[in-house]
Amino acid sequence: MAQAQATTSVDDDRVRVTTWVFDPGASTGAHRHELDYIVVPITGGRFRVINADGTELERSQVAGAPYAGTAGTEHDLINATDATVSFVEIELKH
Repeated sequence: MAQAQATTSVDDDRVRVTTWVFDPGASTGAHRHELDYIVVPITGGRFRVINADGTELERSQVAGAPYAGTAGTEHDLINATDATVSFVEIELKH
């Protein structure tokens, strides 16, 4: 499976800001969020989410509609569309 591309533009004592770009079928790989975070979708799209316990769900993102996630979340995120999708992830260090 192709790997999603991550580009970190800010990483200071308060926040880490990363832009994620997923070609069709690309994945973040299984990971655990160490920090609370906010996701701001750039393009919108659909993702297949595989949780650490093996359960799966589909999540839709709407361009410009942010949502929050919590530290401790464990999952893999896979682009479930036929187009390239992207979002900005803002991790909160404080």
